[in-house]
Amino acid sequence: MGKKMFVLIVVLMSISLIGIIAVQLFWINNAVESKNEQFKNDVQKSLSSVSQKINDKEEAFFDKKMESFFKNVGLANDAEIRNYLFQEIDTTTKESFSLGTTYLEENFKLPTEFLDNDSIIVKRVTGKQDFFHSRLIKSVDNVFSSTDENRYSFTKRFKEIESAYNSPYFEYYKKTKPLHQRISNNDLKSTIKSELEKRNVYLDFKYGVYSKDGLATKLKSGYYTINKKESYPYPLFFNENGDVEYELYVTFPSKDKHILSGLSSILILSLCFIFIIIIAFSSSLYQLIRQKKISEIKTDFINNMTHEFKTPIATINLALDSIKNPKIINDNEKVLRYVKMIRDENKRMHSQVENVLRISRLEKNQLDISKDTIDMHDTIEDAITHVSLLIADRKGTINTHFEAIITEIPGNEFHLTNVIVNILENGLKYSEGAPKINVYTESTNKYFIFKIKDEGIGMSKAVQKQVFDKFYREQKGNIHDVKGHGLGLAYVKEIVEKHHGTVFVESEKGKGSTFTVKLPLI
Repeated sequence: MGKKMFVLIVVLMSISLIGIIAVQLFWINNAVESKNEQFKNDVQKSLSSVSQKINDKEEAFFDKKMESFFKNVGLANDAEIRNYLFQEIDTTTKESFSLGTTYLEENFKLPTEFLDNDSIIVKRVTGKQDFFHSRLIKSVDNVFSSTDENRYSFTKRFKEIESAYNSPYFEYYKKTKPLHQRISNNDLKSTIKSELEKRNVYLDFKYGVYSKDGLATKLKSGYYTINKKESYPYPLFFNENGDVEYELYVTFPSKDKHILSGLSSILILSLCFIFIIIIAFSSSLYQLIRQKKISEIKTDFINNMTHEFKTPIATINLALDSIKNPKIINDNEKVLRYVKMIRDENKRMHSQVENVLRISRLEKNQLDISKDTIDMHDTIEDAITHVSLLIADRKGTINTHFEAIITEIPGNEFHLTNVIVNILENGLKYSEGAPKINVYTESTNKYFIFKIKDEGIGMSKAVQKQVFDKFYREQKGNIHDVKGHGLGLAYVKEIVEKHHGTVFVESEKGKGSTFTVKLPLI
């Protein structure tokens, strides 16, 4: 996969993921807003009913008070009776309609509560109405012979004429009476609760009544202050001009919890799906990057292996051509030297192939690692012997600092020797000039620890994170200034982990590296 195609796929997947999450969040937000709006409408309807009931109750109270005045207070003057009669006859249908009305007008003189000598005249009108309807019925010979009659009579009071509620007395009553005497806290609270429960709002609430100037009244639940973002206001009382005189504010402390609880199942499902999408996207992206990395590593590995095999194959071909030369074929000494060269190069190629197969068997758990009690100091000495010729060839030195008290561990001597050899060879490869390597050992109650420190070129933090990965080498492509194919340290990590140990590296660019291996004691 080309780099441009890889970037395009990642970008498209990212846009799709962001789009899906954005749509999910949009619908969740819409659901919450819709629920919030529904809750607001329910509260507003409830407060509207509260306001209506409170006003009706006050009017009923004043009406009752007026009735007591009408009964107990004498007339201001004599009552006046007025009679009205209305009659109409339909000549076509032979029907007649009669309406008789009698009005009784009574004027009451009501004392006021603010001045001793003032009074208010209130007119009460009571009426009686008689309704008469008649229709002539034809006989067989088409002669009107009988009459069908209906008579209705009722008495009522005409409040639209009386209109006591709009009297100056009622307006003065509302102005002079303190609000907390016109309505009690308990009455207001119970009315609010009752109206909210009618609309399935069973939440704790706080309320407060404020004047049109924003001043608080005594009608409130405990210590209440207006929070315009969280409160629901509604007009409670109006003045004679129809303007708002007092407003009722209601706040629900657990409103958000109530709204979200109604959407909990949808929210949980949406969040789960978003979480699954993110995991799936991350996994896919990780696999894409990993596959791309593996593809690059395989390409590097093939290039490195080709280079590693190219030299010994060329050497073998040259040796064979030399042996065929008539001047050399009879020279046993030269023939033996070329044969030895062929054997060494063949052994070198075999070693490279064996390293690859060994890693493969380790990954498939096909490599048999039998464990015996071994002395790690002896194992380290044996590993140093294996690389001593290489060290001497480059005029380098290996110094040991054995300070471990307990040195016996359960392990496989062959593989642990290879582990130490690979770390030592790594120090040789990445050292400029004469290599200088130091080996330190120490022991704790549970672990045997050895450190191999070189003074080579070192490595960056990014390289340290990948140095134990299979096929990884800092030099890439066709640059072969350092021999190898990135399997040595991967093999080290596998073997150490098979022994239930840990291995890590500490390094600084230009100052060398220190590999530390911890292996459990017996």
